[in-house]
Amino acid sequence: MFLRNHPEVTDHFASYLVRYRKMNISIITYYEIMSGLKHRDARKKTASFLEFASENRVLPLTEQSVTASAEIYAELRKEGKPLDDTDLLIAGIAVENRLVLVTHNQRHFGRIGRLETEDWSEK
Repeated sequence: MFLRNHPEVTDHFASYLVRYRKMNISIITYYEIMSGLKHRDARKKTASFLEFASENRVLPLTEQSVTASAEIYAELRKEGKPLDDTDLLIAGIAVENRLVLVTHNQRHFGRIGRLETEDWSEK
């Protein structure tokens, strides 16, 4: 939503940067954005995204974040509410780094009890 210039999201984003100076993005989110841009051959947007990523923090997958992802997977699977691997890995990175996950996809990420989420597209 930020890359699409959603007004509520860009306002939250600007406020966040005033306070924290840098945004965190998971390597999985980086992959999702890059694969979509490459698929559309969106060179201008790709260049903008790469500049954005270079000015912020791209959080890697670590053994700890993968372990957190696996624990979330097991919990959700037992509840009969599984998620796809990319969402699980993004959640694991956020949990391991004790970060709030900003997402419009509350339907998926809202299932994860120990993950704090915010939807910046809402007022």
